[in-house]
Amino acid sequence: MGEPERKLWQALRPSFPGARFRRQTSFGRYHANFCSHGHRLIVEVDGNDHAIKQKQDAARTRFLEHQGYRVIRFTNDDVMENADGVCAAIALHMQKGRP
Repeated sequence: MGEPERKLWQALRPSFPGARFRRQTSFGRYHANFCSHGHRLIVEVDGNDHAIKQKQDAARTRFLEHQGYRVIRFTNDDVMENADGVCAAIALHMQKGRP
């Protein structure tokens, strides 16, 4: 895990204790950065290289959505500069898709 993933992990657990987020969850040939199975939500933190891997990311997102999960993405900068805002956005997504 890079620094942005560590920072978000440290924010997720206390912010959403009931969501039971897991790190590096396997889905076939893919790994989700963070996953809450109960909320059917995957949170991805994208580094600078994701700008050049848009086709691969789109295929990965389609696969994960086909598995019944919602996928939300944040950039490294989002997490490093505004972790509270990222957590607020995650909270909104969790409310939208309440199990």
